[in-house]
Amino acid sequence: MSMWAIEYRYDEAQDQERAEVRPEHRAYLASLMDAGVMLAYGRFDDDGAPGALLLAEAPDADAVEAYLAEDPYMRAGLVGSHTVRPWAGVVRR
Repeated sequence: MSMWAIEYRYDEAQDQERAEVRPEHRAYLASLMDAGVMLAYGRFDDDGAPGALLLAEAPDADAVEAYLAEDPYMRAGLVGSHTVRPWAGVVRR
């Protein structure tokens, strides 16, 4: 399995819509964490561009994209753009 860094970039104009979908989005990511796919996730907490960082473990980028496609934020069109990159980091488990 490989690790992947996923960056979500949000459109600030959709803040209200994201707030409405957030409970479902978080529940989905928590289910991936319980399944051992998602290692960490969270929004950026600064004054920079709105977005989030997710760390996942999957066999390839296509598998990551398949998981992301089911994210309620993605299904609702609330992620303006995203990137998926292989990540050679170290994670304490």
